[in-house]
This record gives sequence, C-alpha cells and structure tokens, in this order.
Amino acid sequence: MNRDNVSAVAMAIAVIAIIVGFGVYFNSPSLNKASSSSQQQLEKVVSAATTTNGTIKSIKLDKAQFLQIDKSQFQKAPEFAQIAGYIHTPSNAPLTLASLKGKVVLVDFWTYSCINCIRTLPHLNDWYQRYADKGFVIVGVHSPEFEFEKNYDNVKAVVQKLGIKFPVILDSNHGTWNAYGNMYWPRDYLVDTQGYIRHDHIGEGDYNTTESAIQSLLAEGAALNGMKDISFNTAISTTTINPGSLAYVDLTKQITPEIYLGYSFARAPLGNPQNFQPDQTIPYSIPPNTNFNPDIIYLDGQWKNNPDNMELQSNTGHIILTYNARAVNIVAGGHGQRGIVTEDGATKILNNSLGKDLTPDGKFVLDGQRLYNLALYNNYGSHSIIINVSGKGFQLYTFTFG
Repeated sequence: MNRDNVSAVAMAIAVIAIIVGFGVYFNSPSLNKASSSSQQQLEKVVSAATTTNGTIKSIKLDKAQFLQIDKSQFQKAPEFAQIAGYIHTPSNAPLTLASLKGKVVLVDFWTYSCINCIRTLPHLNDWYQRYADKGFVIVGVHSPEFEFEKNYDNVKAVVQKLGIKFPVILDSNHGTWNAYGNMYWPRDYLVDTQGYIRHDHIGEGDYNTTESAIQSLLAEGAALNGMKDISFNTAISTTTINPGSLAYVDLTKQITPEIYLGYSFARAPLGNPQNFQPDQTIPYSIPPNTNFNPDIIYLDGQWKNNPDNMELQSNTGHIILTYNARAVNIVAGGHGQRGIVTEDGATKILNNSLGKDLTPDGKFVLDGQRLYNLALYNNYGSHSIIINVSGKGFQLYTFTFG
C-alpha cells in the first residue's frame, strides 16, 4: 500500500470516528440527558439574572456562576473541512471555526434550492443583524443536494438575491457535512465561545428556543470574559413574515411532502405505467380516463430518466400533479425553455394565486437551475396543477410545497 493510500485510509478512519462519535452523542440517552441538564443549568442562571424593560432584556453577570456549568458532556464542534469557496468573508478569504473562537457561532447547513432552508433565512438574517455586535456570527455551510448547487457563481447569485449578509462557505464535497455527521437540510448547530456544541436543531420552526439559546450563550461568553452585564434588543428587526409571503408556512397544516423526479432520489413511483427507467428516454403518455392520485406526478412527452432529474427530449411535454398546500414550487434547470401553468381545471391561473415566478398570463421562462414558485394561495387546500412545457432540455428535479 503506497503513501497516498495510507493517508486515504487514515482520513477515512478519522471521518468515521467523528461520525460515530456524533452518532453516539446525539443518540445516547445518558449523554443527551447530561448535556440537556447542563444547558438547563445555564438557562436557569441567565433567567434568574434577567430583567426586561419593553424590548430591552438586561442580564447581570456573575462569572463564578457560569464557571460552575459542567461542559464535560458537550462535544467540540469539528473544524470546517474541504471548503470549496467563500462568500461574505473578508476579501472572500478562507474562514475557520478556530478563527471564530471567543464568539458564539451558529453553523447553519443549507442548500439554495431547498424551500425549507429558504424559509429560515428571514430569522437567520434577523438574528445576525441584532446580535452580531454582541459577539454572534452565523456561518452558512452550503452543502449541495444536486450537482448544479456546487457551482460557486450559482450560490453567490442566490446569496445576493436572498439578501444573505452572513458568511457562507461552500461545502461542495460534503466534507463538513460528514464531519458533523449531518443528514438534514436545514440543520443548525450552536457553538459556544469555547467551541462546544450547545444546541442542535433540525428543520424549520422553534425559533424562540434557538434565539433564547443564542442569548444565553452570549451572556455566558460575556461573563467568562469578565463583563458584569449584557443587554439585548429583542425587537425583531426585519418585517414580520406574513401569510402572503413565500417564506411563510404553517407547519400544523397537511402539506404534500417534497417529490423527487430523479430515479436515484425518488421516494414514490410516477403515475405513468412506464414508471422510472434509469438512463432511458421514454415516450410517456397518460391513458384516457386516468384517475389522478394525489401526490403522484404524471408525465406526457419524451423524457430522459437522469439520476437526479427528468429531462424533456421532445419539443413539448406536460406535467400533472394533484397536491395539498398553500404554495407549490419546482426545482428546475435550463435556459430559455418555457412553461405555462394552469390550476384546478381552469384555462388560466387566477391572479390571486400567481406564483412569484409567473407572468400575469401564467407563463415562466427558465433562467438557470433554481427554485421557481408557480402558485401561491391565501389558504391551504387541495389543488391540481398542469404545466405545459416547451423546449427540449427542460430539467425537472423536484416539487416542493409550503
């Protein structure tokens, strides 16, 4: 075995050890209970020292109390690994977790075509704006789900479009994703000033709990640094997310789960009798009198079955889906291909349900590989969408809902 192979094996063993360690940590009742108890101890100390005047929260700090918090059951956060690019770092220079020691760091795993990730961004931007001057930083770890999300220019354009102000690092080969043993988009790890992971949250929601943890860790860091008090303005600095926004979601409602079109990703069959046929170009058709089942995609036209998408090979094609949600989006790719959207048997999509990426007559044009919002209703309900596509090379990756 040559030197390169030995190094590769050593690296593989190290990564496996980290993943196993995190697996034990996050799935061990005894460790979870111990770390939860220590975190509750921190929250108790902070709560007892807090006074509130309107939107201003003030905390008196006693270093001795914070020194008593047992951190032995917390894991050290792994260093960022195999990063392919940097956005919003000073001069777009490399950024390491070690260089952020002394700050409270929220490590946010996301990817730009993920609607669940996009919906968390107003909250992340708000926190970053309100707490950055207190020693808080967010690092968005962009770990792609699809191959096109590895492109630096694509990520940079979306970061600008979405108004993300905090640093973003490109984890294109999932080195950092694997080091953390992560399996989800989005996922947030909150790291204290000494580098310990103190809070872990999967998915959307529960923002008040995460914000409270941020405040507690900032108070702890200030106390350990010798400060006698710290205060926070808890007034939300961004516009409240209203029900008419694409960023709004009511997680208590029945919502169709994400539907993947690539045969390597698909969790459900197509509605067509031909189903998925890996790497083949299939002339799909919809039999007369078809009973369209909900949450199942039906195709018409010639489509190539790719691992992560279906790609139109004929000049025209049709996509039909019945779903339950307030909003429907597609992740699609191409340049110049067009689509016309109709809903619920109408000849034209209604103005009050037009998606953000549609023209008033229900049309859209692909301008790259990204998420396109096709319909946005005021309320949740069951709907049927038909997308009439023109242009060979139209790539359809997923349907997502809100």
